[in-house]
Amino acid sequence: MERTDAEALDRDDPLAHLRDRFDLPDGLIYLDGNSLGPLPRGVAERAGRLVGAEWRDDLITSWNAHGWYDLPATVGAKLEPLLGAEPGTVTVGDSTSVQLFKLLVAGARLRPDRRVILTEPGNFPTDSYVIDGVARLLGLTVRWWDASSQSLSAVLDDDVAVVSLCHVDYRLGRMHGGAAVTRAVHDAGAVMLWDLCHSAGAVAVDLAGWAADLAVGCGYKYLNGGPGAPAFVYVAPRWLDVVDQPITGWFGHATPFALERDFRPADGVRRLLSGTTPVIGTAVLDAALDAFDGVAIADVRRKSLALTDLFLTLADERLAPYGVEAEVPRDHAARGSQLCLRLDEAYGFVQALIARRVVGDFREPDLARFGLAPLYVRFADVYDAVEHMAAVLATGEHRRPEHVARAAVT
Repeated sequence: MERTDAEALDRDDPLAHLRDRFDLPDGLIYLDGNSLGPLPRGVAERAGRLVGAEWRDDLITSWNAHGWYDLPATVGAKLEPLLGAEPGTVTVGDSTSVQLFKLLVAGARLRPDRRVILTEPGNFPTDSYVIDGVARLLGLTVRWWDASSQSLSAVLDDDVAVVSLCHVDYRLGRMHGGAAVTRAVHDAGAVMLWDLCHSAGAVAVDLAGWAADLAVGCGYKYLNGGPGAPAFVYVAPRWLDVVDQPITGWFGHATPFALERDFRPADGVRRLLSGTTPVIGTAVLDAALDAFDGVAIADVRRKSLALTDLFLTLADERLAPYGVEAEVPRDHAARGSQLCLRLDEAYGFVQALIARRVVGDFREPDLARFGLAPLYVRFADVYDAVEHMAAVLATGEHRRPEHVARAAVT
């Protein structure tokens, strides 16, 4: 494999033009979109217009004049095709942790006679923390499923109320089969809740086709909505009129501005809203999603697999001689859009790459992680990144004191 081969793949890439929809720094190879997506073009202008005109000039009239009130539904409608979701089933508003809390409680209330939440020990930590908090709040028990050594059927029974899983593992990039897992959960009579934080915008998600019940995901990774972007929730149509979420704020009321004493839930997915919409963050996410205009998620998935295949081929050639191998499923059906390398000095390795303007991130205790976002990562980027990795290992740059010193955010 030579660089000219990667360049040829870029010339033949039907999604190559999408890179121009992002304002990426010159000379930077950005492989951390699975943690924070880059700035899409048009977002800065949208934020400036909101702050400098809508807020400054039109003030409170902007809730009507500029569509602030309808932003959660506007953004939800843009997300639905990316999630394989039915119309009117997605909205946005709070952080992932808050949205997950709401859906876990709502899911448990759909199965009031059951006492167990089933999940995995390899969750992103906030999922495990929120699941534990909900279990303590509702008097439920958490049951852990180790997918590497147990079948799902072995841990499902008629006491499981909700199964909450990350569709793509945040460390190793392992991906669950959405349809098969959801079917098994339903066969056991439980509610299926998917966390799509490391899936949405990079791999094919088909919530309607899977017959999923509930789903949550963040807006700032592959969706490129900016730091702290609001998270989305999905509720299947069959549950929209009965789902009972615990943070019943005024924006989820049937008639918010009637200012009634008692809560009456809004129709449809709007009942999942709680407090006042975070307008600036939601408007930024709205503008960021324009980067997906005219893009078929199936094409995104094909490129994701081609990028990760190339990374694996190059890692086998260039990095294996140094005792470093990529840890990611080789099976396409079980692979997300990220990869990781396991090595003892992974933190210094990532910092040395950043010094070379190749950006990935580190995850405890020994993983260097790289996200290959198909909308803007080129095949030549992958080639060049692995060349830099080999050079770091060859020179021992990752052992330099300035690269080993830990920062607060890794």
